Amino acid sequence: MSKNFYITTAIHYVNGLPHIGHVYENTAADVIARFHRMRGEDVYFLTGTDEHGQKVERTAAAEGVAPIELADRIVAAHHVNNRKLSISNSDFIRTTEERHTAGVYEIIRRIREKSPDALYLGEHSGWYCSNEEAFFPESSVRDGLCENGHSVERTTERNYVFRLSSYEKPLLDFYRANPEFVRPRTRLNEVISFVEQGLKDLSVSRTAIKWGIPFRATRSTSSTSGSTR
Repeated sequence: MSKNFYITTAIHYVNGLPHIGHVYENTAADVIARFHRMRGEDVYFLTGTDEHGQKVERTAAAEGVAPIELADRIVAAHHVNNRKLSISNSDFIRTTEERHTAGVYEIIRRIREKSPDALYLGEHSGWYCSNEEAFFPESSVRDGLCENGHSVERTTERNYVFRLSSYEKPLLDFYRANPEFVRPRTRLNEVISFVEQGLKDLSVSRTAIKWGIPFRATRSTSSTSGSTR
């Protein structure tokens, strides 16, 4: 029986054309995928694009086009590059595809089913960097820039939050009982140390943007305000 092997690149943002970083990542993943195929393994190699979020929304607005028009153009460029490089990916996922939206809703459904209070409505304030699509602590902001040199803005939003903090002890117990779960094994202590430092609840929706998947926090099919990223 053949062994299964799964590999994925990051899903690339569509706020700009493909560049040498994408070429490097896709080529490196392709080399690994081909190696495992040569070993007779059943390989699934995924790549794709992350098409939602504030920076895509803003880039499209600056160009005077709809976000999906920008996304379609950039995706076409990725496909051209992958063909030229003979990248042997099994699939190409776009976050604007219906199958991705269905997957997001299924994850939310399963979370609510297993732990009804895992998602709650909370308020979050902080320095937000649209380029990184992340909040940064006060200590990481200097002169209006995040630690990576991109502009930040002070925002306060009422978003849906995942109660990640409640999983700190269960995760530590699981890692110690199943050390083979973390791969490569050399990263086990690093993962444990990270969790031991404390897990904070995680915002999983945005109300400041409209270019995303309408967030459904309940078991009903009605949409709430805000979008997932």
